[in-house]
Amino acid sequence: MPDLIPFIDLGAQRQSLGQAVDEAILRVLDHGAYIMGPEVARLEGDLSAFCGAKHTISCSSGTDALALVLMAKNVKAGDAVFCPAFTFAATAEAIAGRGATPVFVDICEDTFNLDVSSLRSALLVAKDKGLNPVGVIAVDLFGQPADYDPIETVAANEGLWLVCDAAQSFGASYKQRQVGTIGLATATSFFPAKPLGCYGDGGAVFTDNAELAEIIRSLRLHGQGADRYDNVRVGMNGRLDTLQAAVLIEKLKIFPGEIIARNHVAKRYNEQLEDIALVPTVLEGTTSVWAQYTLRLPGCDRKAFQSSLAAAGIPTAIYYPTPLHRQAAYRHFPTAWDGLPVSDRLAAEVISLPMHPYLREEVQDQITAAVRTVVAAQA
Repeated sequence: MPDLIPFIDLGAQRQSLGQAVDEAILRVLDHGAYIMGPEVARLEGDLSAFCGAKHTISCSSGTDALALVLMAKNVKAGDAVFCPAFTFAATAEAIAGRGATPVFVDICEDTFNLDVSSLRSALLVAKDKGLNPVGVIAVDLFGQPADYDPIETVAANEGLWLVCDAAQSFGASYKQRQVGTIGLATATSFFPAKPLGCYGDGGAVFTDNAELAEIIRSLRLHGQGADRYDNVRVGMNGRLDTLQAAVLIEKLKIFPGEIIARNHVAKRYNEQLEDIALVPTVLEGTTSVWAQYTLRLPGCDRKAFQSSLAAAGIPTAIYYPTPLHRQAAYRHFPTAWDGLPVSDRLAAEVISLPMHPYLREEVQDQITAAVRTVVAAQA
């Protein structure tokens, strides 16, 4: 049995960081401020400097980052918030968790991101059902920002706020705008497998709106006012712990170089596989951080494909095998008038290959050779 190639190689990143993370953790152990210690504020400043957002509020997870924004906007029952169905459940979960209605929107075949024509259709559905449309959560899937210009136009015309779910795209850009500076607010995740990940759960909200930032800071600390025993609103325990902040400070230092490396890996994948598969594309004027490298293999026996690669020591993943509107917890929520045919079709075609900044070229060549062999065998 061949050695298993890592799908995401955090061990190689750990070696690249050397003693920096160990020393950062030790500093926290020495000062003992495990909750809201000095590293938390420093990280927030570093993140703002990196992406250009005026305000960064760190929090306990990407899911809580979304929830904090929706709480701050007082999203409630009867409200409709639009989001793609081809994403992880956390996006819709944050909406439904407020008692509001997620209205599912289809995606574009080339980018896997929200389709603005489907958004317009979903708006008609929401109004027909007597819902109150209040906002859009656009997901930046697999590392690439959604096509925000047309989405922003629809949102402005309809009086909707726009939140960017950048759990997979922090570090990317859209037409000279950095992720973190688009829309009313941006939510991201620092789950270990993300392009910028900590060693546990973590997340952040970015916004240029000072009033919104102030409310979210309060909500993150149980709705705190002047002090911890002065609660001016119902909030949550949504803090990022100091140890995770310390880890992220060090990882952020090497993040720009890792983004370059991710793009190199993606470019080589495309060059070696574009003649046998539908390879991912990046919109003109947009950059990606390649959280995943996801192929489309129409007509392929995907289970057999995965088994053959696994036998060669190559792991794969499917993001996402079942769109949200097909899942038990969410299938009763409305969708765009004409359904979500692209989401349904792509769920049966997508397959993700190992992707991380430390993927050596000889290992990548081994992966692509195996992919080509399996695809040829199924032809």
